[in-house]
Amino acid sequence: MTRRVAWEPLGTGVLPTVVEVEKTAYSHPWTVGHFSDTLNAGHHTQVLVGEPLPGDVGLPTLSDGRVLIGYLVAMQILDEVHLLNLTVTPALQRQGWGRVLLDGLALWARGQQAQWLWLEVRASNTAALSVYRQRGFAEVGRRRDYYPLDNSRREDAIVMSLNLKVAA
Repeated sequence: MTRRVAWEPLGTGVLPTVVEVEKTAYSHPWTVGHFSDTLNAGHHTQVLVGEPLPGDVGLPTLSDGRVLIGYLVAMQILDEVHLLNLTVTPALQRQGWGRVLLDGLALWARGQQAQWLWLEVRASNTAALSVYRQRGFAEVGRRRDYYPLDNSRREDAIVMSLNLKVAA
């Protein structure tokens, strides 16, 4: 069965649902404060929402009954866009929604006349690395001990970029 979806700005009305998804998706989730800061800074924020389908038991829903599929936060600086957060609701992962979010961001960035799209990803996040590579991102560096793992350990970030002029 096909789900109808829509893009919408990440606003304060959907923020509590986004924060709940964030807590289920990450060991070190963004807080309400992190998201509020991005909204106040005017960063590009989008949620991907969909109509509910039979069998959608337990998925995060908005007040109007639609399902929260995922969201993204990106910051534009001159001709570059930096992806700060891209998350698919855990129960909906590995269904292609990450690619949809990433492609939507690339389209928006091109519309802003951006030439480059940048991101960092945990070195252990092989699923995300695979999606980024499939979409044309190249590894350009590594940030040692960038992400927290637990109280005493940290994990490297892989820095990736996509030349939007070449990838068009």
